[in-house]
Amino acid sequence: MGMAEQLPAETGDEDGPLRRCVVTGERMDPERMIRFVVGPEDRLVPDVAGKLPGRGMWVSASRGALERAVAKGAFARAARRNVAVDRDLPAQVERLVERQCLDLLGLARRAGVAVAGYDKVEALLRKGRVGVLIGAQDGAEDGQAKLRRLAPDAPLVTVLPAALMAEALGREGVIVHAAIGGGRLAERFLAASERLAGLRRAA
Repeated sequence: MGMAEQLPAETGDEDGPLRRCVVTGERMDPERMIRFVVGPEDRLVPDVAGKLPGRGMWVSASRGALERAVAKGAFARAARRNVAVDRDLPAQVERLVERQCLDLLGLARRAGVAVAGYDKVEALLRKGRVGVLIGAQDGAEDGQAKLRRLAPDAPLVTVLPAALMAEALGREGVIVHAAIGGGRLAERFLAASERLAGLRRAA
């Protein structure tokens, strides 16, 4: 029996705040993972928000780990039952986490803690109130470098295209520079963006 076959589906009681990946067996912070549950008709359902009822199955947030989970039947073994899994699961999860990032950016805008545009980001940086810098995935590197020089220790996220950033921030056209002030929303956005980056590269 392989490692994944020996593991319980969700190990919160055993590992405290950590969860165990059903593919690798590694114990990790849930913010670095994707949770899944078995839904109606025994179909696997991604739970990127981690709130759906049911016993969870956790996988490291990387495309390679998800691909191995699908190919090796890791979800069925963890659930100890037949589970219907879509073959394009990694792409589905990537889209869901991207939407989560955009929703959090929009929430930060509505809460008044997100700014858009180079000048506004620069002004916020000079006040020392930035929790996370956001550069468009398709933006120029020189602009990001300028912001980085103002805040070398602030995390810089570049996982969202400029057009979708503008949409989330309630602006027309494109946005290539944005920032979220310090606080829980910045932390949540950073965690989601790190998962998204992992889902776009092989493990």
